[in-house]
Amino acid sequence: MGRQPNPQPALGGAIRRLRNKRGLSQEDLAHAAGVTTGTISAIERGNSNPTWGTVKDIATALEVSMPELAKLEGR
Repeated sequence: MGRQPNPQPALGGAIRRLRNKRGLSQEDLAHAAGVTTGTISAIERGNSNPTWGTVKDIATALEVSMPELAKLEGR
């Protein structure tokens, strides 16, 4: 009920906001999360459906928990 049918754009937006808030480039975040810059770019644009493991690695690199990231996704 209040959830978007396609949550990827919201997740990508939350990741982008946190990345920018932390002063990280996509390359910095990708390196810290162990993924490619292209992966970060695709997620931020809502063009990727990342695995839970990838989201967890990104959240860890951004120094937030998965629940915190999920809350930001809803904003």
